[in-house]
Amino acid sequence: MHKRTYLACGLLACMGAASLAQAGPAAGDREITLQGTGTSDKDFDANIFSASGSYGWFTTDQSEWGIRQSVSVSDTNNSSSRWNGATRLFYDWHFNGGDWRPYVGASLGYIYGEDTNETFSAGPEIGLKYYVKDKTFINVAMEYQFLFDESNDIDDSYDDGAIFYGLGVGFNF
Repeated sequence: MHKRTYLACGLLACMGAASLAQAGPAAGDREITLQGTGTSDKDFDANIFSASGSYGWFTTDQSEWGIRQSVSVSDTNNSSSRWNGATRLFYDWHFNGGDWRPYVGASLGYIYGEDTNETFSAGPEIGLKYYVKDKTFINVAMEYQFLFDESNDIDDSYDDGAIFYGLGVGFNF
């Protein structure tokens, strides 16, 4: 062996296998993400608060299946508090990228509440996770959800959709 190979093998042995672990999930890991937003007018008379969370399971290092829940509450001068929600099943494919992990996926769910027409939703999603620690990340995500009442409405509804976006934090365990 070359002198450089012995040096590299010696450094690896000294560092130990645990310190060589790459940030991010592994097959079998679970994941929780949390995000929230809010707005108010200057007198705090009109207020909106939204929160989202998800729970996922990695079947491989890149493949994640899960459920996502969003809830918003609005309180304005003109009405009492109103709420809306969206529950979606999702699948995301994560690209290996070290601390930066882009992903693409799709979701299918239902939108409901007091200020919305209750309907099914489906659509693509994209996002980026930045691992600040081995199992802790900051997540930026965007979903395009087209809305439909019946399966034969899907073709006609693709252009009439909603965009969900968020910034949050997540944990693998």
